Amino acid sequence: MKFQGFCRKIYLCAMTEKDFIPKSYPAQVEQGEVTWQSPSNIALVKYWGKLENQIPANPSISFTLDSCRTTTTLKFKKKQQRADNFHFDLSFEGEKKESFRPKIQKFLERIDPYLPFLRDYDLSIETSNSFPHSSGIASSASGMSALALCLMSLEKQLNPEMNEEYFTRKSSFLARLGSGSACRSIEGDLVVWGMHNNIYRSSDLYGVPFRDEVHDNFKNYRDTILLVDKGEKQVSSTVGHDLMNDHPYAEQRFRQAHDNLDKLKKIFRSGDLDEFIKVVESEALTLHAMMMTSQPYFILMKPNTLAIINKVFKFREETGLHLCFTLDAGANVHLLFPEKEEEKTLQFIENELKQYCQNGQYITDRVGSGAKKLA
Repeated sequence: MKFQGFCRKIYLCAMTEKDFIPKSYPAQVEQGEVTWQSPSNIALVKYWGKLENQIPANPSISFTLDSCRTTTTLKFKKKQQRADNFHFDLSFEGEKKESFRPKIQKFLERIDPYLPFLRDYDLSIETSNSFPHSSGIASSASGMSALALCLMSLEKQLNPEMNEEYFTRKSSFLARLGSGSACRSIEGDLVVWGMHNNIYRSSDLYGVPFRDEVHDNFKNYRDTILLVDKGEKQVSSTVGHDLMNDHPYAEQRFRQAHDNLDKLKKIFRSGDLDEFIKVVESEALTLHAMMMTSQPYFILMKPNTLAIINKVFKFREETGLHLCFTLDAGANVHLLFPEKEEEKTLQFIENELKQYCQNGQYITDRVGSGAKKLA
């Protein structure tokens, strides 16, 4: 994958992988448990394509959600003797979930150098989602970020002097190694992931809050997710990312992502909702254009996805309201709109768009503030 078009500025305050490798642990912890609740997020500028170790090929920015979240409890007990492998039990919504084990195993292997205590403990992971099972909402962002935060809480017990900024940065760093977009779920309400010359302290290694001015128009934004297709995708996101390696339009796409982040910086400052719509919808369609022009090519949108998009165009033209759509790597549609336009927009969704959802299902959500530790 080529990157000669980009100059990556390095900030003196940016952290490196070595900063996340602990030297020693001053405290001893025998057993305990911790619970974290972490939300999903929806990207406005999309990340598509990656290098080794979950490094993004282009920067992205996302709204952190509120209601669509994962709750994870980690129970831990120190072994009598350190083992050569990881030992963990895993349950999802009260039932053993063996199909999740390979992904968790791979995650633990990736983060092992940064959490060297992992082999010292028997772990029990209990997790559940607030959104319906198999709803088509990607749970990897919320799930991996919640687990990373639980593991970091154990490390903080082993190192009580750890400060909050380091805890947050390392949590995002570890979450990224489980699922790239998970690094954007730790904080809120707007999070940037990936090095960008004009985003302060941006990093390929973890997400950072967007620190620039944000107009009141973008405060308390709403996101309603229309569940068009709850089935398993024909092509996984992992495969899709890999297909960007030899994509004929990869360089142009990565340049576009950088340019669109610059545009959004100005839009967030000015409060221009019309320009916001142009950038966000273009990003969504470009993401799927990359899928349709890769080799092999594939299509994740469904006929009802396109029907909804056309309905949104018509609604906006007739009402002058600022409803816009975005898409993840799937058929479901995220509808973004300002809080002050909520009543009329939800009426439109119920009356005109619900029919295009599988079993009439959709989820109403809003922009949130990030993950929370539960008592």
